[in-house]
Amino acid sequence: MLASDLARLYEVTTGNLNLAVRRNALRFPPDFMFQLTKAEYATLRLQFASLETGRGRYAKYLPYAFTEHGVAMLSSVLKSKRAILANIEIMRAFSRFRDVLLAHKDLARQLDALEGRCDQRFRVVFETLRKLMTERKPRKRPIGFTT
Repeated sequence: MLASDLARLYEVTTGNLNLAVRRNALRFPPDFMFQLTKAEYATLRLQFASLETGRGRYAKYLPYAFTEHGVAMLSSVLKSKRAILANIEIMRAFSRFRDVLLAHKDLARQLDALEGRCDQRFRVVFETLRKLMTERKPRKRPIGFTT
């Protein structure tokens, strides 16, 4: 998650969040938090169709991104009640996401095993199931968190 998104969730400014992280730098090793490259930031801006330029339009520095562990560590840095409650919800979301990924892998493994035991008559069924597992469904609502 980006620092700006986390700051909105925690109801603090991005600058204050980054300041708290800098003051506690030992708590955020590279596998907890990293800074986006210029290319990554440009791609991100393209995805959100925000190509305006000009003074004060965008952050002066490249944004930071936090992994699941980095988000968990933020709860020890930001001590407000809002930060704690938001952190709990974020951790639950990561957990649900991991569960969905694991369930998808288990389903693929079971399908492989079943396919090995069946003859060619069911080939179309297996191809259809694999196609359904890989197709993306259209999003019903926009991605992101609301405060």
